[in-house]
Amino acid sequence: MSEPSSSSKRRGRLLRTGAALVVLLAVAGYLVVQYVTGGTGPGCKVVSADGGAASYEFTPEQAVNAATIAAVGTDRGLPERAVTIALATALQESGLRNIEHGDRDSLGLFQQRPSQGWGTPKEIMDPAYAAGMFYEHLAKVPDYQRLPLTVAAQRVQRSGFPEAYAKHEPDATLLAAALTGRAAATLTCQGRPGTARTTGPDAVRAALVRDFGRDAVEEAGAEVGGAATPTPSPSAASPGTDSGTGSDSGTGDRTVTLPVPARGGADGRDVLERGWQLAHWAVANASALHIERVAYAGREWTAGVTDGQWHATDAKNGDGSAGAAGAVRITTGG
Repeated sequence: MSEPSSSSKRRGRLLRTGAALVVLLAVAGYLVVQYVTGGTGPGCKVVSADGGAASYEFTPEQAVNAATIAAVGTDRGLPERAVTIALATALQESGLRNIEHGDRDSLGLFQQRPSQGWGTPKEIMDPAYAAGMFYEHLAKVPDYQRLPLTVAAQRVQRSGFPEAYAKHEPDATLLAAALTGRAAATLTCQGRPGTARTTGPDAVRAALVRDFGRDAVEEAGAEVGGAATPTPSPSAASPGTDSGTGSDSGTGDRTVTLPVPARGGADGRDVLERGWQLAHWAVANASALHIERVAYAGREWTAGVTDGQWHATDAKNGDGSAGAAGAVRITTGG
């Protein structure tokens, strides 16, 4: 038999090299997706309020961190633009994951460095603290709301890749609109109760305090089963602790009702936005806190519903009004 020609051998080597390159690219792509999504498949989605095609899919882990960043910003009275800048920065720096590593001693959502005065490692690994420090520095940037996002972010972060923040602006804009409450019924999650480490109304109230602050939660007057209850310490919601009772009987005992306080404005718009912020916050925390249903302003989200939509409901709000901005109702798993 004749031996293969040299040209045939070259073609064979090229084919094998090409196949190997395809495999390497596929692996690289997988690793990029794992970094951006936090290592699990997307379970949450945010869409444009105007019915456009824009959307962003992300993981429950990212959802919890994004909701915390937005809550800390609004609790400080900062505008939606500040929240957008913070979210885009965290998307670039950590993929919205609270990571314990980075360049040199960088840590957390914003890759802040203890050696540069951002706080202790323990403080920086607290998402609410890290977000607060970012906003504290952003607020010192003159006229930051009018600056291009990448410029405003860079003046806080001093990154070696100052243009990198810009590519995250579309996704951050969608997230900020939903998580500040301006865009109603635009954020949904599948809700994966098997992943919950803390459950019950106590865990929900503790997480609310962690993100919005004790004063904001007490102002809302959170109730369980129609009766006001003391607000627990934020530490009750820390990872690895069992802050839920796990023994609540009946849906009423498992439902946290958050009356939505007015924040100014005669047309009620501020009330609706505050309500939708709380409702979207609850959905974003659905997997972490084993939240089964969230209802507000005549709409309801239910964990596990395949279409992942907010559906109209005939149920009345806590003030007896149907479809109004009375209260957010958060029902947890048993």
